[in-house]
Amino acid sequence: MTLNRIVKDKPYTLGKLLVDGKEFCYTLEPKWRKRKAKKVPGRTAIPEGHYPVVITRSPKFKQWLPLLLHVPKFEGIRIHAGNTVEDTAGCILVGENTEKGVLSDSRLWVDRLKRRIVDAKERGEGVWISIS
Repeated sequence: MTLNRIVKDKPYTLGKLLVDGKEFCYTLEPKWRKRKAKKVPGRTAIPEGHYPVVITRSPKFKQWLPLLLHVPKFEGIRIHAGNTVEDTAGCILVGENTEKGVLSDSRLWVDRLKRRIVDAKERGEGVWISIS
């Protein structure tokens, strides 16, 4: 998977998620802060990088969700449903970009993404996300 951030100068960060090289859906994250900027817990987009992804049971959401591993200075970064930057809690939301800073049909896109990840794992493939 590849997450290309396309809007980073707002109170939110908007991106496009590509799966197998094809556009899959949009993403929404907290505000992008420059590398040297102070991290604001729950309100800072994760650093650009290449991270393994697994699906584990989220105690907070009480469901199985994708989890990014080994994100520097961050823990518990999930890909989950939500509509606005207030819903991110520092994580990555997926959905359709219906208006500035808002996603729709997020639960549908989380389910589609989980299916893709599970299918890849069942084929014995590792799942990674590259964020730029």
